[in-house]
Amino acid sequence: MKKGLLILLFTFTATTATAQSSFGVKAGLNYGDNGEIEYSDFENAGEDAVKGAEGKVGYHMGIYYRGDLGGLYLKPELLYTQTKSSYQYNNEEADYNISKLDLPVLLGIKVLGPVHVFAGPSFQYILENDFDGVTIGDVENEFTIGAQFGAGLQLGRVGLDVRYERGLSENEAQVLDLNSPDGLKRVDSRPSQIIFALSLDL
Repeated sequence: MKKGLLILLFTFTATTATAQSSFGVKAGLNYGDNGEIEYSDFENAGEDAVKGAEGKVGYHMGIYYRGDLGGLYLKPELLYTQTKSSYQYNNEEADYNISKLDLPVLLGIKVLGPVHVFAGPSFQYILENDFDGVTIGDVENEFTIGAQFGAGLQLGRVGLDVRYERGLSENEAQVLDLNSPDGLKRVDSRPSQIIFALSLDL
């Protein structure tokens, strides 16, 4: 993973050295879920069950650098992101919160006037995960990878975009208090979310 990040950084530096470029800040809202939980369903003779999440609103903020290459552009971003999901299990509700650093590396193309579309990998470093009322361990892999694609508008220095992100790497957090009566076993930390963002070229 670290070697891949270095290669991407070198490629970006080389391709944007002679290109028009811009630097900026961005922030926005995320809506989605962090994956599934696996738990013991005591109401049905202790059978293992898997439960999906209800999405809740999170947020992100950070910086970006866009290198314009004619009709194309390369845009790496560095973002601090918080995601939140709500789960119902054994007639209880609890939130699962994740904070992380995201590094999307997006390739985009202008399609019509200010409209552009983009896609690319998103490298993630998980800083912290917390499940209400349950002691859980660190995630299996701190570094993970996902994919993003979306569309946006660039109106002068101001940009608006919407994108979809899906985590690709399997990544779980194990429950530490294994004797807990809630029966929770493990939590999936892969995101599946829609992201709305506002950006400003500086």
